[in-house]
Amino acid sequence: QVQLVESGGGLVQAGGSLRLSCAASGGTFSSYAMGWFRQAPGKERDVVAAVRRSGSSTYYADSVKGRFTISRDNAKNTAYLQMNSLKPEDTAVYYCAASAGWGLYLSDGNYNYWGQGTQVTVSS
Repeated sequence: QVQLVESGGGLVQAGGSLRLSCAASGGTFSSYAMGWFRQAPGKERDVVAAVRRSGSSTYYADSVKGRFTISRDNAKNTAYLQMNSLKPEDTAVYYCAASAGWGLYLSDGNYNYWGQGTQVTVSS
């Protein structure tokens, strides 16, 4: 059983930056593909970024491409989401998720474990 704990959310002005962290425990972190999702009020949960087990391949939603960077440190059992040039429309609860699969996953149905979420609020 893998436990995921997100941190790093908060309130930031438009144009600012935040780095989210997702600390994993209870499993072999390098055996899981990782993803970051977000859910704004009244909207569905959508994928933001994803990374393979090795970190060799990544995916970004069009809305964050060029502004966000997903990474992972398998030695530290931690995944990261660096968010730059934040916009008010990035306001949401951000979740990290772990998948036991070998691929790069964009659907929340492919993920086995989820964190509790961290709030990101971007003011205009």
